[in-house]
Amino acid sequence: MLNSLYEKAIAKRGFIQDIESDNNLDSQLEANWFERKFEESSDDFSIAAGDGSFNKKKFLKSNFCAVGAESIIYDGEIKKIDDSDILEINHIPFLDELLSKYMSILELKCALRAIREYDVDYYLFDGSILGDLENAYPRGVELPSKIRNNLDEALLNEFERRFQITPYGFVFPQIKNRVLVDVSVNEDLEEKEDFDLHLASIEKIILLKKILENKKKIISISKTSSDTDLFGWKIPDISILDNLTDKKQGISKIDYRRVYKNAPFPYFNDFFKQLQFTVFYVRLQDNKNVLKVELPYKASIGEVVRIVEKINALSVQGYPYLLSKAHNDVVITDRNIKELLKIAKIYETTNREML
Repeated sequence: MLNSLYEKAIAKRGFIQDIESDNNLDSQLEANWFERKFEESSDDFSIAAGDGSFNKKKFLKSNFCAVGAESIIYDGEIKKIDDSDILEINHIPFLDELLSKYMSILELKCALRAIREYDVDYYLFDGSILGDLENAYPRGVELPSKIRNNLDEALLNEFERRFQITPYGFVFPQIKNRVLVDVSVNEDLEEKEDFDLHLASIEKIILLKKILENKKKIISISKTSSDTDLFGWKIPDISILDNLTDKKQGISKIDYRRVYKNAPFPYFNDFFKQLQFTVFYVRLQDNKNVLKVELPYKASIGEVVRIVEKINALSVQGYPYLLSKAHNDVVITDRNIKELLKIAKIYETTNREML
């Protein structure tokens, strides 16, 4: 079979074409990208960054899952905080989405601790908070009526009360016990995982609101993005800028955006819908990749430049060092999963041992 794939690869050599400029795109680039030299800020400030990770091992009966997050604080010296958990989860079609919610909850809790306990001036998020808000609720998994009928002030207060008691880990399993008090033990297992997915989404939304109450501290940075708002082409804006600009330091036109009008929120709808995001692309160093940056408030050009100079002061190879370090620290590899299974003395079968 490999031989036939090699032949197909030869036949399709070059079928993924490089992005080529044309007159229309060149004129758009002139209006949307500006070469600019950025200095490194000499201001005295504290900064933190965080990332999360998850991995899993599939067994015949269920899935062994590990999830974790870490925040790194720099206020003259490096400090770290982290949170993690190991879970057994049934076989469900939305397992990765569920684990992603778990990871996000731990990331946000580490971020809150960094902001509250260390009073950092800035916190760097890996990814897009605006994207998180526009996809805050699960897709393809119907909201169970038991949750829908309980989305009231009492449930919100219960989340808030338990956040005070449990600053680490997950709150929603405790909430589930309250909401599902009369659910039959024989209820379909997959439906019970539906409850986990939706309650975890609600916990994440509440935590996002707490984070965005500190909006002047928050900076989201993405290495990749599928956004096409800047140029309106089918090719992502970040790819166009990365390939067709002259590899010099520079910045894109600044855009201001709000959360989509039809994005649903079970709580704090008015709070999220009034937020205005400042979105732009930047190359911090010559010959390095373009990054997408979001600030969850309307920033002036002067504010944007000052933020970029602060990021640049703590960047290596055109990328924030703390974000890179957090990613490398927190990643859960397949080897790590094997070690965790051995430590936990779990010897399940996958039915692939015979291969």
